[in-house]
Amino acid sequence: MKTYVISLGGSLIVPDEVDTGFLKEFKELVDKKVEEGNKFVIYCGGGSIARKYQKAYSEVVDDNSEAQDWIGISATHLNAFLVQTVFHEHACEEIIQDPTKKIKFDKPIAFAGGWKPGWSTDYDAIMVAKQLGAESVINMSNIEYVYDADPKKDKNAKPIKEISWPDFRKIVGDEWKPGLNMPFDPIAAKEADGSGITVYVVGKDLKNLLNVLDEKEFIGTKIE
Repeated sequence: MKTYVISLGGSLIVPDEVDTGFLKEFKELVDKKVEEGNKFVIYCGGGSIARKYQKAYSEVVDDNSEAQDWIGISATHLNAFLVQTVFHEHACEEIIQDPTKKIKFDKPIAFAGGWKPGWSTDYDAIMVAKQLGAESVINMSNIEYVYDADPKKDKNAKPIKEISWPDFRKIVGDEWKPGLNMPFDPIAAKEADGSGITVYVVGKDLKNLLNVLDEKEFIGTKIE
C-alpha cells in the first residue's frame, strides 16, 4: 500500500468549462488504485475560474497581490469540493487547507485546496508529501514536459525528460506570482529541492499517470 500525492492542475478540472470527461476517467483510474489498497492526497488548482476572477479584480481596482491570491485560493476550494463530491464514496469529509496539519484519513482519498497567500497548491502538495514521508509528488497540468525555454515564445524549445532541481530552478526562477502558469511553482521547487522530493510532470494523459503510479516508463519530466 502506498500514499500518492497529486497536484491536479485547475486547467484540467476547468480549462474553460468543467471537463466532465476528464473527471470521469480520472475517477475510474484513482478508484481502481484505491481498490488495490492505496491512498491519495489530491491538491486541486484554481484553473480558469481563478484567472478570470483575478483578471476581473485587477480591472476594477488597483492590483493587490494578496487579494488576488485569496481569489485564487477560493477557486481551488470550489474545485476541490467539486472533485471531492465526484469521489464521494472514497473521499474524506474534510477538505484540507492547512498542509502542515496532520491528515486524518477516514476514507482513502483526501482532497485539498489552497491555504494562504504566497503558497501555491504545488507548494502545499510538497508540504503534505513531507508530512506523509512520500518520496514524490505527481504534477498533472496542461503542460506535458518541462522545456528548456518557453515553447509558446521559442519554437526551438526542447522538452526535458530528466532534470535536477538546481537546473530546473534556473529555468523557472525564484518568484511566485498569483495565477503563475509554469510546470511547477518556483517556491515549491525550492522546497522540493531542499527536501529531496521527486516531482513527476506528466501533463493530462491518464495513461501517463498510471505508468507513474505503476513505476513504468512514462512521457513527461522527472525532476529530482
